[in-house]
Amino acid sequence: MPKAYVFTRNGGPEVEAFVEQEVPTPGPGELLVAVRAAGVNPVDWKLRDGYLRPGSTAPEFPAVFGSEVAGIVERVGPGVEGFEVGDGVFGNPLSGGYAEYALLPVAVTAHKPDSLPFTEAAVLPVAAATAYDGLRQLDLEPGSTLLITGAGGGVGVVAVQLARHFGLRVVGTSSEAKKDFVESLGAVHVPSGPGVAERVRAAAPDGIDAVYDLVGGDDLRAVADLVTDRKRLISAGGKPLAVELGGAAVARARTAAVLDEVARLVVDGAFTTYVTQTFPLGEAAAALRAVESGHTRGKIVIEVAAA
Repeated sequence: MPKAYVFTRNGGPEVEAFVEQEVPTPGPGELLVAVRAAGVNPVDWKLRDGYLRPGSTAPEFPAVFGSEVAGIVERVGPGVEGFEVGDGVFGNPLSGGYAEYALLPVAVTAHKPDSLPFTEAAVLPVAAATAYDGLRQLDLEPGSTLLITGAGGGVGVVAVQLARHFGLRVVGTSSEAKKDFVESLGAVHVPSGPGVAERVRAAAPDGIDAVYDLVGGDDLRAVADLVTDRKRLISAGGKPLAVELGGAAVARARTAAVLDEVARLVVDGAFTTYVTQTFPLGEAAAALRAVESGHTRGKIVIEVAAA
């Protein structure tokens, strides 16, 4: 039977395990997809730890890891139009993606461009779409200066590149170890940590027009006062804190149209996915540990099957 990597209850790495599962049957508006690649994101281990997305309920255990996949359509559910068996697709699975098979709702599934590898398509639904949604939410004029905290992470890498593509000047915070990487993306690098606000002011003496936060915590508190209009403060890394500070959470569109658009942008060269490391499904634990360490550059992907 097909394998899946799951967490059997809330807790640390000790609750992770491989299990065998029946091949699921797609319902109305769903696709059964043979997974080729699955993106690895911080939210994966946070859900294992017990985090619940706003409006969601506690998962049924065992719960399969993973929030984004790319693969091949194996079966089409009742009433589905526009998709056929054999199509390459990518999107947000209904019940996890670290698995040989996954169910995808057509509402958040898009066709994979032929020129885009599965490993790259798999990282678009969460990181790239979040970056895109946040920038559209801010709706800054070309020439504006945007501060992105956590510029070297999975979302930050795309956010910096897209912001530059949209004509923005970008100041990006990250660890000193990621300085060269962040600068290579087109941002002015500022080391994160204590004193970050003063360093940002020095790097952008004409001021910051907006903040796109991807880390939360002390760094978000430190830079919040850099914008006078808190409508220009959004966060995907510390959403409750951003609201407390007068800002807002990134408003996710979660539509196939957004996935189509980010796929077009990456194919057209507006940004690079920066998939920096891949692991086979059998090494899913190692992939999670790499992301959980918080020191990765770009994106990590689990390759479930050969294309």
